Amino acid sequence: MTDQPDLHTLLAARYDDPPPLPGTQPGAWRAMAARGSCRTFAAEPVPDALLDTLCALALASPTKSDLQQRDIVLVTEPEARTALADLVAGQPWVAGAPVLAVFCGNNRRQRLLHDWHDVPFANDHFDAPFNAAVDAGIALAAFVTAAEAAGLGCCPVSAVRNEAAAVSDLLGLPDHVFPVAGLALGWPAAPPEIAMRLPLRATVHRNRYAERDLRADVAAYDAARASRQPYRTQRFAESFGESPGYGWSEDKVRQYSRPERADFGAFLRAKGFRFD
Repeated sequence: MTDQPDLHTLLAARYDDPPPLPGTQPGAWRAMAARGSCRTFAAEPVPDALLDTLCALALASPTKSDLQQRDIVLVTEPEARTALADLVAGQPWVAGAPVLAVFCGNNRRQRLLHDWHDVPFANDHFDAPFNAAVDAGIALAAFVTAAEAAGLGCCPVSAVRNEAAAVSDLLGLPDHVFPVAGLALGWPAAPPEIAMRLPLRATVHRNRYAERDLRADVAAYDAARASRQPYRTQRFAESFGESPGYGWSEDKVRQYSRPERADFGAFLRAKGFRFD
């Protein structure tokens, strides 16, 4: 059996400027540094007891002011999984996950508390959905960490917001409850790849935000990623053509050259939220 890479080696695979490490390095750090998104799953089911425990661990994560404005919908029945996967356009691998979870922002409970206590809800503005979405994102991150510690593979699926109204109807989400992100979950059929990230000097700031050599840092990252982890296909080549040295920044520019989820605000308004 070969030794597992140490923490520095794992971080160096992801960043061109890995940080100096402290003397004490918890074992969980190595797992976090080695993680990658899993998109191929074994057919083996995930036990209900494990799913329930993962939900409990995820919902033990921090929540704004103890409001607990997040819910998890586990989609395990084959028919429901197929229906949900069909709504995630352009990602056929989602259908192969034995479990799909949808992390939802839930501002409904807070409003019900106000009704039950006969106290007006005085915060009917944009912070209401924003708080709930952040809470759901924190729970998602905690769920992923717990699931991967148990040997499961995960991949978040933001595309549930592409068809937010249809996903909401499928899951029976009431007013003021909305999908934030999905999560494909199962036993991995192959080890995930460690995806390279932007250098820490471009994304970590001390005391005050600062853009120093951002353009140069992005160019260097593009070149390194094109060399070590090239994209298999170039996005929207029919419109943009094939680009030599196609890298991360060009892929992201092409992705957001076309509208995505332009109706999401209207969906949230239809769910009862205001954006004042």
